[in-house]
Amino acid sequence: MQLAKHVKQGNLTYLSQQGDALSISENEYYRWLAFGDVIQSVMHKRKPWKLTLPHQTVMLLPLLFFRPINIIECGLGGGNFARFLTHLHPEITFTSIECNKKVIDCFNEYFNPEQAHINVIESRAEHWLEQTNIENPDWLICDVYQQQLLEFKETIALLSTFVNAVDSTSCLSINLPDASDQEVNLCLTVLQQLQTNHRIVYFHVPSYLNIVIHLIPEHWRIDNVPQKNKFAYLSKNVYQHWRGFWRHFKEA
Repeated sequence: MQLAKHVKQGNLTYLSQQGDALSISENEYYRWLAFGDVIQSVMHKRKPWKLTLPHQTVMLLPLLFFRPINIIECGLGGGNFARFLTHLHPEITFTSIECNKKVIDCFNEYFNPEQAHINVIESRAEHWLEQTNIENPDWLICDVYQQQLLEFKETIALLSTFVNAVDSTSCLSINLPDASDQEVNLCLTVLQQLQTNHRIVYFHVPSYLNIVIHLIPEHWRIDNVPQKNKFAYLSKNVYQHWRGFWRHFKEA
């Protein structure tokens, strides 16, 4: 059965009508978190680490090229990236920055059934990145839900904070959900002006409105993905499957 059909058959488990109107619904196979009518993340109940939405796979395609240890995520949501990456390899340390306490509480109660070790910090991502004295992460993943579109200056400030949080060896991945062509072009233009040590590639997620942008370190060989990468965290089958996705990237 397709995921869309499962969503139509869900039973409401939790509802908070304050602020973002956060809700949790589930059926026998899936549990999902939504803001209003927008489904933010979906968890496979029997295999909680499994990726369930297409943009999540596209966001994690850099795993074809490196083995990150220290990963910071901006925007916890239902914890899909946290569950997948901590399940992928025990060496990975994962920190998630989330400003909405209700989302954190819901994650702890409904979306971390295997009690994966995830460091969750309640804060606005940009404030925490600017004010906390941290080493540059291997990977900064930005999937922040925005109820309202940001103004031009806010967009520049937010992207500047993300770029400043990574160095020339770090990867930065950004999800733009339901962004217009103008908004995507703005983000790409700003990113080009902000950094000089990365190649900027992006993907249109098929059948979805998401645009995923990756800032890839210059020394990565991304034009010809090797047939095999014995050092990758990914299994052989997953590596080959994702390798096919990578060839669809566009460069800014």
